[in-house]
Amino acid sequence: MMHDVTTLAGARILVTGGTGFIGSRLLTRLCDMDAHVHAASREQQPETPSNVEWYQGDLADLPTARSLLKAVKPHVIYHLAGHVVGTRGADAIVPTFHCNLASTVNLLTAAQSIGCNRFILSGSLEEPSVDAGEGVPSSPYAVTKWASSAYARMFHALYQFPAVILRVFMVYGPGQRDLNKLIPYVIASFLRGDAPELSSGRRAIDWIYVDDVVDAFLAAALANNLEGKTIDVGSGKTETVRGIVRTIARLLEQDEVPVFGTRPDRPLEQVRVADPHAAEKFLRWTPQVSLEEGLQRTIDWYARNLGASAGGCAVAAQDSHSTEDAG
Repeated sequence: MMHDVTTLAGARILVTGGTGFIGSRLLTRLCDMDAHVHAASREQQPETPSNVEWYQGDLADLPTARSLLKAVKPHVIYHLAGHVVGTRGADAIVPTFHCNLASTVNLLTAAQSIGCNRFILSGSLEEPSVDAGEGVPSSPYAVTKWASSAYARMFHALYQFPAVILRVFMVYGPGQRDLNKLIPYVIASFLRGDAPELSSGRRAIDWIYVDDVVDAFLAAALANNLEGKTIDVGSGKTETVRGIVRTIARLLEQDEVPVFGTRPDRPLEQVRVADPHAAEKFLRWTPQVSLEEGLQRTIDWYARNLGASAGGCAVAAQDSHSTEDAG
């Protein structure tokens, strides 16, 4: 049996998807807290804090997952790895199945056998809500996240496995390098003097700043009585895509007018808002960064870091994207 973890200093922590948007920021924070940090990715080791020990491999392979867990023997597992796509196309079915669902089942199986203090799974706002009576996932990505969460709940119910699901809403902030995501795309378009071309922009979304999300994940490692729970990580408020784009234009003092309606809306787009009560009760967590402040910080980061490379920004942005970032 593992010893209880009451502080992350000195704890052995495994982060899958460590090269992703959320994962990379989580790694930095864990290192700052003097945890023994291990990270896994399908990609080669990136430039990260030198005290991160990296493992490269595909968790859709069960022996790989078992070998990783045996090598690390983690107290806490953060499972953030996945293939994040918003497309409804059938070509996404098999990749999302392997990268999202198979990898999660393998990691749960290995962790249940080897043991850990807590397994924190990154859920998604795209998952159908059982409480709301929703039964049809909206995309190949959504169904894999839905099934992954169901497996985690099953592992807890049947095997008393210490799984926790943080259902993350629409994450944004500095350092999101995929310029097909809405906010990076809009900012980069304005910075290079182009008008963003978008869908109707009517979808209302619960937006949450990336550092607030990382705070929630850190709290989930230490909070009591979390096992088996699904906790929303969001602001509890929504803003439409049109509102977000217009706020970015105002903060950038842009004369360019965004073009709405030039791209089709995706079918079965979901409008969901986080319930903040469980996070307040169990994590003692509430978001600290307002939407306007977060957008200003994000704009400042891209203004410093994009430079001339903003001209190469892809222009095929939709008005909504999945919350997690692929590792």
